[in-house]
Amino acid sequence: MTLPPPLHRWDVSPKEAIGIQKALAAKVRTETLEHPVRHIAGVDVSIRGDRFQTAIAVISYPDLELVEKVTFQGDVPFPYIPGLLSFREMPAILPALAQLNTVPEVFMTDSQGLAHPRRFGLACHLGVWLGRPCFGVAKTRFIGTHAPLGMNKGDLVDLVDKEQVIGSVVRTRSNVKPVYVSIGHRITQLEAIELTLGSTTKYKIPEPTRLAHKFSKIL
Repeated sequence: MTLPPPLHRWDVSPKEAIGIQKALAAKVRTETLEHPVRHIAGVDVSIRGDRFQTAIAVISYPDLELVEKVTFQGDVPFPYIPGLLSFREMPAILPALAQLNTVPEVFMTDSQGLAHPRRFGLACHLGVWLGRPCFGVAKTRFIGTHAPLGMNKGDLVDLVDKEQVIGSVVRTRSNVKPVYVSIGHRITQLEAIELTLGSTTKYKIPEPTRLAHKFSKIL
């Protein structure tokens, strides 16, 4: 996969990183997908000590077969700071994406998108950087509140912060903890929810990011 030119440097201070997030957040677009989804790329990064391993799992849709996987290892480039995950993981993700032969219609990250204090989580950063549709499916809530959620698969409620809907709380399996779905770029919330539920099988986590997480584990 050919990557676009860089949008900014990565060797920045936390203060500079926050400024970059605020500037790029203005570029996030919510829009209907232009093409039918035939492939979804799940993206995940595992970190052990000062080393990371990124994995990209490209899944066919809707039959959910693994089409391609790539991994990439390196040194962790940025400290752990809440709200600045993308500066820790994006430099680990981009070299892995450069190895892909299959260009997916959509990217799914194990992270937040708009469900972020500055409305610019990792899914937004990746989507804006690539100029491609991207959304986040997180296992835990970062910010926001929501109404009670039903216990059946497919039940969902809005995730709200400061009177703004920033995502959805989605039950992907009955009687199992939900996931938190938020758009990153160039996709609608409804499409992100549909792709999340449509790519979930017997596990809580959708297949693209479930497999990416599996392949990202550092041995």
